[in-house]
Amino acid sequence: MTDRLRPHADTPRLHATTTAHPNPEDDTMTANHHTTAPHTTASRATDAAAIRALLERGAAAWADGDGTAYGACFTEDATDVTYVGTVYCGGEEIGRAHQALFDSFLKGTRLILDITDLRFYGTDAAVVVTRGDVRKGGTPEQDGKQGKLGKLATYTVVREADGRWRIAAVQKTQRKPLMEAVSFRFQPATRPAAN
Repeated sequence: MTDRLRPHADTPRLHATTTAHPNPEDDTMTANHHTTAPHTTASRATDAAAIRALLERGAAAWADGDGTAYGACFTEDATDVTYVGTVYCGGEEIGRAHQALFDSFLKGTRLILDITDLRFYGTDAAVVVTRGDVRKGGTPEQDGKQGKLGKLATYTVVREADGRWRIAAVQKTQRKPLMEAVSFRFQPATRPAAN
């Protein structure tokens, strides 16, 4: 069971179920080997804001060409599967590799992210699905005028022992709208309900 937050609704919708287990001795919830107070709508909103801020820090580090800051958004044992299929392991390696990219192929680019789904699993883990793209030049104000976002990413984020949310895994995919359209046309049952 999960808590689901759809960030783009005017009023975020929460489905208040959790994988945390009640501890009858002291009215707390136990999940992921941590004991914390039961989550309220307000605390879920605070966690969602912290996760959004994490992804915004990553995007800011990208725009600044700062591989160290980008890598700091990840856990020590994180996995980053890129659009081209390269797998990087650990925040340090992710930061080092991205610094090389920021200094060459990705120089002067910005990472644009639009959170389409955010689901909590217990108190210390969440899955975030984004649409996004990498753009050279321009401003955030122009992004809405530059066409659809053609990439998807699925992030697994965790709250670490220091209380900060970090990315434990990300898998990025280039969207193929023509292939989707063909699949949906000839096999309508392949169309997702939320498409």
